[in-house]
Amino acid sequence: MSMPDIDLVQMTVIANRLDGIVREMENTLLRSGRSAVLNMARDFSCSIITADHRLLATAEGLPVHVIGGERLGAAVAEFHDDISEGDAFLHNDPYLGNTHAADHTILVPVFYEGEHIFTALAKAHQADIGNSQPTTYMPFAKDIYEEGALIFPAVRVQRDRRDIDDIIRMCKRRIRVPEQWYGDYLAMIGAARIGESALKEVCKRHGKDTVKAFIEQWFDYSERKMAHAIGKLSAGTVTGHGMADPLEPVMPDGIPIQVTITVDPGEQRITLDLRDNIDCLEAGLNESETCSRNNVMTGLLNSLDADIPRNSGSFRRIDILLREGCVVGIPTFPHSTSVATTNLGERLVTITQKTFADHWGGMGLAEGACSVGTGFSVISGMDERHVPARPYVNQVFLGSQGGPGGPEVDGWLTYGNAVTNGLMFRDSIEIDEQKYPIRIEELRIRTDSEGAGRRRGAPGTVLRFGPKTGTMQAFYANDGVVYPPRGAQGGGDAAPQEPFLLDPLGQEHPVPAVGGVTMSVGETLGHRLSGGGGYGSPYEREPESVRLDVLARFVSPERARDVYGVIFTGTTLDDSLQVDDVATRELRQRHQASGVG
Repeated sequence: MSMPDIDLVQMTVIANRLDGIVREMENTLLRSGRSAVLNMARDFSCSIITADHRLLATAEGLPVHVIGGERLGAAVAEFHDDISEGDAFLHNDPYLGNTHAADHTILVPVFYEGEHIFTALAKAHQADIGNSQPTTYMPFAKDIYEEGALIFPAVRVQRDRRDIDDIIRMCKRRIRVPEQWYGDYLAMIGAARIGESALKEVCKRHGKDTVKAFIEQWFDYSERKMAHAIGKLSAGTVTGHGMADPLEPVMPDGIPIQVTITVDPGEQRITLDLRDNIDCLEAGLNESETCSRNNVMTGLLNSLDADIPRNSGSFRRIDILLREGCVVGIPTFPHSTSVATTNLGERLVTITQKTFADHWGGMGLAEGACSVGTGFSVISGMDERHVPARPYVNQVFLGSQGGPGGPEVDGWLTYGNAVTNGLMFRDSIEIDEQKYPIRIEELRIRTDSEGAGRRRGAPGTVLRFGPKTGTMQAFYANDGVVYPPRGAQGGGDAAPQEPFLLDPLGQEHPVPAVGGVTMSVGETLGHRLSGGGGYGSPYEREPESVRLDVLARFVSPERARDVYGVIFTGTTLDDSLQVDDVATRELRQRHQASGVG
């Protein structure tokens, strides 16, 4: 029987309704999650895939979470030939399509009139997953055994909408904050069930045959949009190179990464080749296969038309070439992928978008935000405000790395992470200090940390925090200390990351770029976070925009003069500060004549 034809109006209505359902799921997670990772930082994503494992709707899902969700559905089908209504599955295995072990994913199959039509996904980063240390990031773990996380390879966790208690007991026994985990688990289950109920209503409203026809025609439409965008590009093959920071003693000189981009407008295809990279490391920085794919694809999608739907239809036009046993490819078991969603993943995003920017002018982005460093530490200890004291584990999202400059816009101030495209939230200082024995001593803009450009990168922040009572452990994995985010199209690089410890006497001490510290009351862990790289020459930036940056304390007057070539009348940082047009023009002309800028 032929499927009904869907007109553009009905296609738009259904597509927007599916995105609306994903947002309902995400709102459920945000409002009902127990850990601050969920209810403040929004380190979670929801999506909808088809029963045959194609990504259909993502709304505002984090790219690192949602691109590749179809591989999670395929894993469930591989291990279960009796998928039934009322089931739910828990999956976090990075060797079976997940991102890394810290991202627990709940998958709920959606049936209508006895047929499996969709699968609703809720993926959320956990505060604790049973690692050998109280952190979800283990950069020095030699393999998954040293990492120590509980792994659930597409395990059924509910039948007939009731928990399978054996699985719940396993988690509660191993995870350091069992009730916090279980609260987050219930939030994920609730989000997926919200999606299930709403998707059934869509099928009821439009009819099963119409919905199935929509799926195919929506994918075809999305593919045509992507093909059209690629067809307008110039042909070429370019290899972009970059470096991640050293990891002592594994890679003492840094970790080289390269991405080769081939644009074929005739065939309307783009190929992203990661095969010519180093082998897997005896460390936790290796990319899982899903992260290799979604992070390099994120860098590409950042460089293309934002109106192209992000789904399995548009992805048909993108080929990704990976090599087994490669640090940014397909890891070989049992290499650890503990930090797969950040550091090297961030570099894949930024190197790809910078390469596109430098070789396809007017597109792409500079680099920006390359790790979950000190300002995103996983903190733990005993909360002595309670009697008896209670253990706590949570990741804070307090600092913010500046976003990259683009062809037409400046960097996003609260960008945070390249792999999330700035979609995560920053913690509330007041709520963090209520929930945990933490005191945030300082959080402000880091002046002159931006990458200068015609469109500048955003500045980073300066952050300090420490324990109110007892001792606090903080684990983190900085990148950008040695190799900060770079500019594109002649834009400047951002300031490097600078982690430090401040003792009770106010003396500053260096701390390892990657690792952890234990703090006592009176000590604070600090972080001067990097900004984003600039796009285009800073001497092409409008003087009035530079003036506003100075008034906002993003840029100092000295940097405005020396880097942007802008001179002001007056010295007071208020509305009386004005651009000296004549002096600015003369200074820029002198720099231009000397070949600077």
